[in-house]
Amino acid sequence: MEDRTWDSVPTSLLEAALPWRTFRWHKGQKHYSGTYWSSTVCDHVIYESRLELGRLLLADFDHSVRGIVAQPFLLKTVLEGKTRKHIPDYLLVTDEVPLVVDVKPIHQLAKPEVAFTFDWTRRLVESRGWKYEVWSEHPAVELENIRFLAGYRRDWLFSGEVLEELCGVHLDGLPFGQAVSCLPGRPEPQVRSAIHHLLWTQRLVTDLGRPLSPSHTLRWPA
Repeated sequence: MEDRTWDSVPTSLLEAALPWRTFRWHKGQKHYSGTYWSSTVCDHVIYESRLELGRLLLADFDHSVRGIVAQPFLLKTVLEGKTRKHIPDYLLVTDEVPLVVDVKPIHQLAKPEVAFTFDWTRRLVESRGWKYEVWSEHPAVELENIRFLAGYRRDWLFSGEVLEELCGVHLDGLPFGQAVSCLPGRPEPQVRSAIHHLLWTQRLVTDLGRPLSPSHTLRWPA
């Protein structure tokens, strides 16, 4: 732990940062904390609520994200004669610029103290040319589809031979229900799970805006 001026901290140092806080457990707590194994960083990332887990899933699914750091730093500044402190929820290292994310239920955003904190945090983050996001919710169906596909995110659980065979089959435009039978020499459950893995890695794509079903059309990405 060390103090530095905001504009002097290199991104590389923040990418390797440990979470500022540890889990806080107490009887009757309303939030749900845990750890999520991220395929992006090949390590566990903490979250302090189910809402944070939702944003974490989206980050792990996003191919433009190369790094995910939970509670990456403590911001401290003086405003209106008072010392203000804030720990953002996530730092996402992307192909463009770093993205700092705060997660908060939408019904809490109108609270004056919350709005004030997020306002000065945004100004500090954007002063470096970085991006800042306050995330509250995501279309429920798409998020649940991504949550389901996350169960197939671990590369080493899937046969490389089966994945290559699938990539050599004409799957573009094929309904998922037919695609699971496209490798007659392979057990259907193995093919189905491999297709789910290809959807997670986005080597295959489909409409995630409605609940996944056998009628979903598979496409190769453009």
